[in-house]
Amino acid sequence: MESKCLLLIYLLVLQSLALLCVSQDFDFFYFVQQWPGAYCDSDKNSCCYPTTGKPAADFSIHGLWPNYNDGSYPQNCDSNNPFDASKISDLISNMRKNWPSLSCPSNDGESFWSHEWEKHGTCSESVFDQHTYFETTLGLKQQTNLLKALKAAGIEPDGSSYSLENIKDAIKEGSGYTPWIECNEDSSGNSQLYQVYLCLDKSGSNLIECPVFPKGKRCGSEIEFPTFYSCYIWISSIFISHVVI
Repeated sequence: MESKCLLLIYLLVLQSLALLCVSQDFDFFYFVQQWPGAYCDSDKNSCCYPTTGKPAADFSIHGLWPNYNDGSYPQNCDSNNPFDASKISDLISNMRKNWPSLSCPSNDGESFWSHEWEKHGTCSESVFDQHTYFETTLGLKQQTNLLKALKAAGIEPDGSSYSLENIKDAIKEGSGYTPWIECNEDSSGNSQLYQVYLCLDKSGSNLIECPVFPKGKRCGSEIEFPTFYSCYIWISSIFISHVVI
């Protein structure tokens, strides 16, 4: 009887390990950055500056997401490994600068980072622990430097409209790889540059051409590159929009 119980326990452990391995299997990463001006200048988002202050007028990190070649993705792969800010204490100042949250109410970003780790990061545990997940993602932002690549091509965040192809070409010139551009709409219904996707191999070490592009909001042939000087903020629980800073 004891041997049968041990065998059952052994089989259950093997099954659990197999499920964990399946949940963490993936083909590549999306590295996603967003333009804060487009996030804030949209009726679909309420936008608040972080409690640590207004972010710089630069692209910020949205996340590093494991994906499958068929366009689907794993998520929430390990409930036993929740986000722990103490594990990235040496990265916090860099995170606040390059990975801020613009969601309302104003916050310090930890809930955003927790969401990204628990939904996406836990599915990359075969490659990264928490510290290396965030450290690697921060390094990718510096490596790709989207704003520098766009400005080098004369594409400025000044509210003007630019050719989608010119934007993609500028980012490809800077990074070496073809981006996928996601747009949203401003309060007037104009298509604007919102998010930029680049891809990495499953080791998280090398940029690659994307095996498949996501199915998010597509752009028109001409899109706005909005300024980032206004936002939606909460003051004394009263919602005030487009306050120029």
